[in-house]
Amino acid sequence: MTIKSAQSLVQAALDVINTIDKDEAFKLYDGQKCNLIDIRDVRELERDGKVEGSHHIPRGMLEFWLDPESPYFKEGKLDQNKEMVLFCAGGLRSALAAKTLKDMGFKNVSHIDGGFGAIRQSKFKIV
Repeated sequence: MTIKSAQSLVQAALDVINTIDKDEAFKLYDGQKCNLIDIRDVRELERDGKVEGSHHIPRGMLEFWLDPESPYFKEGKLDQNKEMVLFCAGGLRSALAAKTLKDMGFKNVSHIDGGFGAIRQSKFKIV
């Protein structure tokens, strides 16, 4: 049996999704043109802090919280007309998550290159 490596899945995702840097993400966020979505685990948020104004949606719940037909759908949590900008700790999980949202039919989806590590070195406020 041959399985695909996690790295090959990430690379395949990077080939089809939009990747933006921390500064471009901040412009979208500051201009209120995106939903900034933190998909890190709650333990990561508690340990490292979070971005003020971001929406926390754990990676394991992303598809369910954004699917209107799911019993876990979070009505009104996000503005569906704005770009979905995802980040994780380093950019790998968010690449996979962005591809999943595109597969679900979301059109305006990006992920932040370097994730929270890059965000810490930007204008975003960490709380």
